[in-house]
Amino acid sequence: MPNTLSRLAALSGNLQGILLMLVATSLDAVLLAAVRYLSAEIHPFELAFWRNFIGFITLTPWFLRRGLAPFRTAQLRLHLFRAVINVGGMLLFFTALSLIPMPKAQALLFTAPLFATILAVLVLGERIRLRRLSALVVGFCGALIVIRPGFQQVDAGSLMVLGCAVLWGATMILIKYLGRLDSAVTITVYMTLLMTPLSLLPALFVWTGPSPTQLLIIATGAVAATLGQLAMAQAFRLAEMTVVMPLDFTKLIFGSILAYTLFQETIDLWGWMGAVVIFGSAFYVVYRERQVKRRLGRDHSELS
Repeated sequence: MPNTLSRLAALSGNLQGILLMLVATSLDAVLLAAVRYLSAEIHPFELAFWRNFIGFITLTPWFLRRGLAPFRTAQLRLHLFRAVINVGGMLLFFTALSLIPMPKAQALLFTAPLFATILAVLVLGERIRLRRLSALVVGFCGALIVIRPGFQQVDAGSLMVLGCAVLWGATMILIKYLGRLDSAVTITVYMTLLMTPLSLLPALFVWTGPSPTQLLIIATGAVAATLGQLAMAQAFRLAEMTVVMPLDFTKLIFGSILAYTLFQETIDLWGWMGAVVIFGSAFYVVYRERQVKRRLGRDHSELS
């Protein structure tokens, strides 16, 4: 094991980021498979609580090592608002997983960055140019390819995923705003700390209590997702965004493998085509935003 770790450490930042991103996307699929499997027996609201509670326990040693410093913030209300929106999105997505095939839900969730761009224009007053606007239109056309209204009935699960994407897009905007004054550690601490009690409130109305086997399954998914979030954060820290961001699409690949293996669920050709269109446009939007920021930063440094 030490030799393996030393070899990994010797890799370039981009290669380490690629490996970490693949780990992150595969672990994310484990959580979705656990929720999909258990949603037939346990209400999705209760599953959302257990995911947050176990995730909080998983990160507790990390919190303790850092002491009280990450809790210092002047934006507590915004952290609370962000947690409320995050929980709302999670409740919608977990409920959708109980209604529609897992790969379809994953494909539609790729629209979150598109909604984040729209909200950035409406809320933060950011400018949007023709190229990004065109990418948004193409991305939402991809969502129509997946749902295909007029050719098949528009189901409640798909609408719930799109609602979740809107809320998670809003979360991205809030994280961007919170990051102006608070560190990533502080943002993570408050997210984990606040989402657990907030998700408990709706869970109490549908509470049944998991069996030991069920608790083990959701705990496996929750720990996997928590570790996956840490792996993804580290991947973006070590590697260039344009290198690791395209690998986010492997969520759908890993999810489709698990969905077919465990539930015999598949995504048809139209679904794959729509997913590629959605993800491609979302990646382009993020890529263009990063390019504009770099150009503005370079222009500012030249003027100063």
